[in-house]
Amino acid sequence: MTGRERFLAAVNGGRADRPPFDFWAEDPALSRLFAYLGHSDLQRFLDEAKVDIRGFNAGEPALLPLGDGFYQNMWGERFTYRRGAWGDEREDTLGALHGAQSLEEIMAFPWPQPDVMDYSMLWEQVREARDKELAIRYGFADIWQRPALVRGLENQLLDMILHPDWVHWLSRRFTDFYLEDCRRAWEASRGNIDIFLVISDLGSQNGPLISPAMFGEFVAPYLREMAELIHGLGAKLMFHSCGDVYSFIPQIIACGADILDPIQPAGADMSPESLSAFAGRVCFHGGIDVQRIMPRGTPDEVRAEVRRYARLLGPGYIACPAHLFQPDTPAENIAAFYQAFD
Repeated sequence: MTGRERFLAAVNGGRADRPPFDFWAEDPALSRLFAYLGHSDLQRFLDEAKVDIRGFNAGEPALLPLGDGFYQNMWGERFTYRRGAWGDEREDTLGALHGAQSLEEIMAFPWPQPDVMDYSMLWEQVREARDKELAIRYGFADIWQRPALVRGLENQLLDMILHPDWVHWLSRRFTDFYLEDCRRAWEASRGNIDIFLVISDLGSQNGPLISPAMFGEFVAPYLREMAELIHGLGAKLMFHSCGDVYSFIPQIIACGADILDPIQPAGADMSPESLSAFAGRVCFHGGIDVQRIMPRGTPDEVRAEVRRYARLLGPGYIACPAHLFQPDTPAENIAAFYQAFD
């Protein structure tokens, strides 16, 4: 089967010769992998590892230097880079609107418009992947989490109770931007996108960050809008939320998500045995533990864990780590991940 055929089988509940593979990694983890491989050609590795999905993004404006090694992106997220053994790792700090005292102050921020995005290279990137008969994943849309990074998570949680109109204004701003981003990416790719990624981290290691009622008020309406547009284009929506989000899964499915990522094994509810209760209602993407198995397991244990997830969640399963491969992951284990069905 081709990579795209495997993906379509997984997301539509069909049978494939093996689960489709996806890949994403932090830059330092890539550096570590390249040192092991003896080359730095990512596409060569992905082809040799038989990864079935390729991810692309439009170009974003350059970061704004704030001094002392800190930067701000177009949304007002602020961060620095901490030097690690294999390269720089992002470390977030208080966002641009952390100290905002009114909705007017939030509205006055110089919010980006979709015209700042650069789609000029997207068609060439997508065409190359299509020529290889691979599935295409696009984007990094956000409807709740990125506003929380700009506003501050503690402020965002308090605002949901004290200033709900502030939260809705922010989510409306982000959703409108990413609705247009999806439209423009679809046009630039000439209709060759299979998956649009929408993220919003709603869970901690120990349970949800918000209540189901708050999900229904502050997340669901915007997620439904994204799903309606994406489905109207003829693509699938992948919804990403780290942590224990088991209690939200029925709502996430009802909002129109086709794929749930990264199914972080944050507790018994998020185990593949438990998640199998939703088999046939949503395609699962991820799951392979980046806190224990990937950094500290043996290559044989990594391969066995990939096969276990495929057995328990298949056929509606896409093999991928439970977050980006992290810098503490031995390159041998990344290589082993993609050898699980050899």
